Amino acid sequence: MGQTVSPETRSTRTRAPRKPKKSQLPIALLVTVLIIGFGFFLDQAHNKMVIYLLFGISFGVILQRSRFCFTASLRDPCITGSTSVTRAVLIAFSLATIGFTAIKYPAFLEGKPIPGMDNVGQISLALIIGAVLFGIGMVIAGGCASGTLMRVGEGFTMQMLSLVFFVIGSLWGSHDMGWWRANVIKDAPTVFLPDVFGWLGALVVQFLIILLLYIAAVKWQEKKMGSAD
Repeated sequence: MGQTVSPETRSTRTRAPRKPKKSQLPIALLVTVLIIGFGFFLDQAHNKMVIYLLFGISFGVILQRSRFCFTASLRDPCITGSTSVTRAVLIAFSLATIGFTAIKYPAFLEGKPIPGMDNVGQISLALIIGAVLFGIGMVIAGGCASGTLMRVGEGFTMQMLSLVFFVIGSLWGSHDMGWWRANVIKDAPTVFLPDVFGWLGALVVQFLIILLLYIAAVKWQEKKMGSAD
């Protein structure tokens, strides 16, 4: 009688051995030397450029090590049930709220123009359409702007292609933005929370919303992970 072989054993026998990974240390050393040399070059042109370079490298390292991505924060809870990136994004929102308030509030007290008010977007049909299209695009591409840049640095060819069309789409959007402003956005309301609730009230409302979302994210992961077990 022939011996019965389980599918697991058969797949183990036919699976080709994995090739050992090549050491990336020489590449890392070469990139480090090039960055240092580029830093000296920038220092000759403008000393602040070195600070910008260091900030950019640090930001990229943090993105890569943390796997920080807005796409993952919205996609993972639906697909895997994990909300770790979602909670990281909410914490980032909290820190950004503190930072922006520290920048804007002193200008408000001194009666000066509040920085960044031109970036307070109007709530309109264009915002809804843009949000939906961008959401669909970033899920198909597998990453938002930060996630795409991070994966381009890691050598993912799909994200390299996504970055090309990201640039094309941004240029196209900038070209058509005047039409949207003139025909769709011009009469749309602009909501700046300190104008509605006051500065302290705006902080309370913002942090309360973030806290409730954080609690909901924790409960969602507990429910999904618990049901998976």
